[in-house]
Amino acid sequence: MTTRLQPGDSAPDFTLLDDTGQSVTLSDLDGKVIVYFYPAAMTPGCTKQACDFSDSIDRLQSEGYAVLGISPDKPEKLATFRERDGLTITLLSDPSKDVLKRWGAFGEKKLYGKVVEGVIRSTFVVADGAIEVAQYNVKATGHVAKLRKDLGLVG
Repeated sequence: MTTRLQPGDSAPDFTLLDDTGQSVTLSDLDGKVIVYFYPAAMTPGCTKQACDFSDSIDRLQSEGYAVLGISPDKPEKLATFRERDGLTITLLSDPSKDVLKRWGAFGEKKLYGKVVEGVIRSTFVVADGAIEVAQYNVKATGHVAKLRKDLGLVG
C-alpha cells in the first residue's frame, strides 16, 4: 500500500526535468506551489486538467502560486503536449516514477472496476516546504475550479 501524504507533512523535495530539458527543484521555488500528478500527456482527462490549470494560471500566479504538473512521460512528449494544447504551466517528467511513489501518487487504483497499478491523479498545495492540501483520486474535469474555490480564489 502506498503511503499518502497529509497536511502538515514535509513535502518530499525533488528535481525533475521539464519539457525543455531544464531541471526544476521544488525547494528552489518561492511562494506556494500546486503540485499535481496525472497519468499521461495527451489523453482526454489529462488534457482537460492541464488546460484548466493553464486557463487559471494568471489568477493562481497573482495569488503567489506556481503550478507543476508531473507525469511519467518523457520531456519530449511533454513538449509536444505543451505545444499542441498551448499549455502555460510547468510540466515535469518522472519516468522512473520515484517522485510519484514518494508522494503517494503511484500505486493500486481502480480503473473501470479492476484493481490496477498506475498513477493516482492527485493534487497538493505546498507552502514553506510543507503540505497544506493533499487530495488523492481527484477528477480531471472540474477539479481546478474546485481547488480554486477551496483556496478562496474564485472570481
